[in-house]
Amino acid sequence: MNMNKRAFLKAGSAGLAALSVSTAAFASSTKMAESKHSTLKNITQSVSAITTKEREIRIKKAQKLMQQMNISALIIEPGAAMDYFSGIQWWRSERLTALVIPQQGKIGIVCPFFEEPSIQESLAITGDIRVWQEHESPFERIKQILVDRNISLAKGTIGFENSVRYFVQHGVMSLLSNMQHVSAEPVTRGCRIIKSHHELQLMHKANEVTLLAYSEVYSKLEVGMTSSHVKSLMSNAQSTLGGNSPWNMALIDQASAFPHGSKKKHLIQEGSIVLMDCGCNVHGYQSDISRTFVVGEPSKRQRDIWQTVRTGQKIAFEQAQIGSAAGLVDDAVRKHYQAQGFGPDYKLPGLSHRTGHGIGMEGHESVNFVHGEQEKLRAGMCFSNEPGIYIPGEFGVRLEDCIYMTDKGPQWFTVPPDSLDSPLGKVATFT
Repeated sequence: MNMNKRAFLKAGSAGLAALSVSTAAFASSTKMAESKHSTLKNITQSVSAITTKEREIRIKKAQKLMQQMNISALIIEPGAAMDYFSGIQWWRSERLTALVIPQQGKIGIVCPFFEEPSIQESLAITGDIRVWQEHESPFERIKQILVDRNISLAKGTIGFENSVRYFVQHGVMSLLSNMQHVSAEPVTRGCRIIKSHHELQLMHKANEVTLLAYSEVYSKLEVGMTSSHVKSLMSNAQSTLGGNSPWNMALIDQASAFPHGSKKKHLIQEGSIVLMDCGCNVHGYQSDISRTFVVGEPSKRQRDIWQTVRTGQKIAFEQAQIGSAAGLVDDAVRKHYQAQGFGPDYKLPGLSHRTGHGIGMEGHESVNFVHGEQEKLRAGMCFSNEPGIYIPGEFGVRLEDCIYMTDKGPQWFTVPPDSLDSPLGKVATFT
């Protein structure tokens, strides 16, 4: 992007008097910029949170899968899966809070006595809460829930959600020594991997928030900024637009050659690459967008690499078709990059990570666009599409937009940009 276009995007806001500006002076300037979001407003009122009825349907689906797989009950700790089924938003500590989903009947919740009022605040469905005092065993409460649901302790099977900690699994099974235990992944993944229209709507809104925030921040990028300045601007913009728990990464010049950054401090200079990877959530559903900008006039090399990455994104999108193995998306991108002299495989300069990952309530979910992934693409699956190129000692370029699968093929949540001169893209239509 040239300086004239930047001046236009700034829409008359005061620029810096000189290019060599001290970090301290720019910190003050950035604070002023952060406070000027008069053109931004919360855009999330048009979407609603997941309802109690939707969560009840989810539990019924889980119970149906459990019946098919002969799983007597699921044990789930705080996190996205607990929120998905119950609405409970909590954290993990040495004091166990757990969700118990029996094959039939009402769910159970085990939590410390003094935490029950807090648990009730986010509980979105009818549940049987069993509390335990500090000197008592929470695992006994889980056992009693199973007994009360007429689950056989002599021959049943417990399914543990994949992220359940060892001490929890050990504590439960020490009281249920005659039962078997398995991974609950086929059930939890079987429920969560295919997004409903409502879930897609929330993800679309989250991506809209992030892309509009990018537009705001892009117009403010200036020589002298640090990555901290840029991240602060982005965090404030996403929050103002209604995004929850915004996360932001801004990598400048050589740091952009590290996909997740460097601890070294870099300042934006004339001609600097700025690679940003940012997102937020709306009612628990995530966005994930990466953009790569140049402050000043891009060099031919910057333009060439940026355009190669954009072509890689197009190839990934075109390969992502219903019934195709997810791994073929990654293979198609690497084949193109190798033909351009990058790689091969994960070697640098080139693409050192997978082409994309699943996304939903968590920023990273299964399935991935990675070599060897045999899972077939189905309508309702959601992915990031981010085939970056990284050149150690120089810079990296990553363009990332998320897609969702339909019966007709992939659709964008946000439409990628096609030019480094207009590097933002646009929000896709969602109906």
